[in-house]
Amino acid sequence: MSGATITKLIEEFNLLPLDDKEFAAEIIKKQLIEAKRDAIAKRVKEVQANLKKGIVKRGTVKELYKDLESD
Repeated sequence: MSGATITKLIEEFNLLPLDDKEFAAEIIKKQLIEAKRDAIAKRVKEVQANLKKGIVKRGTVKELYKDLESD
């Protein structure tokens, strides 16, 4: 989304009555929560796929530090 579009959106939002602003803000907040939930679910699928491929390193913090030092 371009800066001009966001500016126009904010200007239009400012023209709304208070009740409509509250309603719009509530909808946007819920959509943001859902978008974050979708992003987390996508990341979980990526992690699970990497785990199945065996490209994920596992171990204690001490073991992982030791592995990093040996690279």
